[in-house]
Amino acid sequence: MNASNATSSSAALPFWARALLVDPDAVTRKLERLRAAGLREPVPNAWQITLGVVRMWHRVLFRSDTIGTCRTQPVRRTRRARLLAFRPLRFPFLLRERAVAPHDFSGLLSDRERVIRHLLGAHHDASQFAYDLEMLALEPGALDELRLRVEALLGEDSPRSAFLRDLVVYEGYHEALAQAVERALAGDFGLSEVERVDPDISFAAYLAWCARQPATPEATYLAWLGGRYRIAEGVC
Repeated sequence: MNASNATSSSAALPFWARALLVDPDAVTRKLERLRAAGLREPVPNAWQITLGVVRMWHRVLFRSDTIGTCRTQPVRRTRRARLLAFRPLRFPFLLRERAVAPHDFSGLLSDRERVIRHLLGAHHDASQFAYDLEMLALEPGALDELRLRVEALLGEDSPRSAFLRDLVVYEGYHEALAQAVERALAGDFGLSEVERVDPDISFAAYLAWCARQPATPEATYLAWLGGRYRIAEGVC
C-alpha cells in the first residue's frame, strides 16, 4: 500500500492541522476501524483528511447555501419552525440537541449516536442523507436503530417529536428520511451517477477525494506552487 492510500501517524502534522482535526489519532483509528468493517474506498492518511476538512470549511464560508437549506419543500407553518428557518438562530438548538459537531467536519470523530442525532435533528436536502447513511451502514445494526427511531418519531404526537420536526424546519423531512433509510438498508443510497462522486454528498466520494490529494504538507505546497492544487477542487 503506497503512502497516499495508507493511514499514517499524525505526529508529523503541522500544529494547525492537528487543531483542525481536533484528535487526529482518533481520526486515524476510526479510518482503520471502517476499513476493517468493510470500507472499500482507499483509506486516506491524516494529512489528506485535513485537506478534506479544509475543503469543508471552504464550503461553509463560500457555499453556505448548500447547508441546512431546502429547495423543494416549504418551511413548516409553526411559529417555531419559521423562527428556526433563520440558520444562526437554529444553531444553538442544534448544539443542545447534539445534532451538530462543529469540531468534526469530516464526521470521523462522531460516534453512532451523534450521527443518528444529526440525521434526526439537522436538515439534509435531497440526497444529502447519503453521507451519514453510508457511515452508519458500516456500523452493525446502526441503520436498523435509525429506522426504529424515525418510525417512533413519525408515530408520536409529543412535545419532543414536534420540536424535532420544527428543528429541521422544512415539511416532509422525516418522511423523506424514513424512505432514505429503507433504501439504504437495501444497499441503495439514492444517488445519481454525478452524486456518487460528489464529496459534498457521499461519504465514499469524500474519502476517495481525500485519498487523491497529496500525501504530505510538502507535496501539497509543491502542488499549490505548480498550480495543481486548489482548496475547493483539490489536485487537478
